[in-house]
Amino acid sequence: MPDTLVNTTPDQPQKPIKVTILCHSDKLGQPSVVTHRLMRALRRIGVDARMVVFTRLTYDENISKISSRFLRVMRFQYERAKIFLANKMHLDTLFDVSIANVGCRVSSHPWVKDADIVVLSWINQGLLSLKEVRRIGRLRKPMVWIMHDMWNFTGICHHAQGCTRYEQECGSCPFLHSTNPRDLSYKVWKRKRSLYESMPINFVAVSSWLEDEARKSSLMADARIHMIPNAFPAEAFYIVPKSLRKALPVDYSRKLVLVGAWKLDAPAQRLQLTIDALNYLFENEPQVANSSMVLFFGDVADPAVFDRLYFPYCHMGAINDDTLLREIYASSSVVVSTALYETQPGTLLEGQAAGCFAVTTRVGGMADNVKHLINGYVAEEPTPEAVAEGIKWALDNVPDRKMLHDSVETAFDAPIVASKYKELFERLLHR
Repeated sequence: MPDTLVNTTPDQPQKPIKVTILCHSDKLGQPSVVTHRLMRALRRIGVDARMVVFTRLTYDENISKISSRFLRVMRFQYERAKIFLANKMHLDTLFDVSIANVGCRVSSHPWVKDADIVVLSWINQGLLSLKEVRRIGRLRKPMVWIMHDMWNFTGICHHAQGCTRYEQECGSCPFLHSTNPRDLSYKVWKRKRSLYESMPINFVAVSSWLEDEARKSSLMADARIHMIPNAFPAEAFYIVPKSLRKALPVDYSRKLVLVGAWKLDAPAQRLQLTIDALNYLFENEPQVANSSMVLFFGDVADPAVFDRLYFPYCHMGAINDDTLLREIYASSSVVVSTALYETQPGTLLEGQAAGCFAVTTRVGGMADNVKHLINGYVAEEPTPEAVAEGIKWALDNVPDRKMLHDSVETAFDAPIVASKYKELFERLLHR
């Protein structure tokens, strides 16, 4: 009897997973920056990842721009015009919402057609309409949608700012200055519900807080939600000041407390809460005020916002020099953020990567990465007294700067984050 033939031919290596990521831009805005970072990290671990964007600012050959500048402007203005009419011509909330009523025909793009998996990132302000998302779904490819804010599970707002109507069905939207339960927010909520019910979508929340909020939404009752943080370049931050220290306009005999944001006095940043906390320290803990100073950075609409601050401070304005920014972080002991909402707070992570204690409040994703009394302080209540206590604690203790840096690198290193996405892709493809 002849021996049984055994196939000794080695298994054919699997082809790399082809992933096409759709995002508004490759560099314009924080969601675009982190999405571009994700694409590059995926490519480094063997995933054939590419991006299709609305506004291209880099020359990466793996990024394709869709639509002309003229059409981009027209789509954006058309969407804003409809919102402007719906919110009774109020400018204050015009950019707090998106309705995804217009967009590009991305479903016909060759990279989308060729992909094994389509990833949606930040798709608002003219890139994709909800109707186009439905067309992409008809391609019968696994779809992953990264949630950078609350827009996916609200009617139209990017951050609900305390409104809980998204837990039911939206309508009577405060961002529209509306009392109509069947207003534009409700209509978009209905379109989202219809879309989500028509196709399987795997949502990714970039923070535990965002995941928790999503699960409260009526739109996400049966949704598949995964929590994967954004990749963060901890390696770009150093813990010892280098060459520019002498150029900074600060007194280095004092400990530095850092407070920064792109628009520092925007309402959501709650700068007034931070100022009140610093004034509380000035009045009740004079030794703290005598041995430290605050360094503010970021644009302010009204410089007079600092007039009632008693605590020693310096406002450096907007900082566009990355090297200078890293020097400031490395020279500081504490970084403070009392923002009303952040899905993944960049300033706190930057400070921790440079070896600073983080002081924040238990709101949004702010406290996701701050372990109370270990790598920072989490104020249970957003009060001046509670925030002041946190700042005092951070100044009274000596940070282990390397430990703080390493904790950020371990949690948010780009290859680690990319690997989590790759594992998700493989599960969806049953590899």
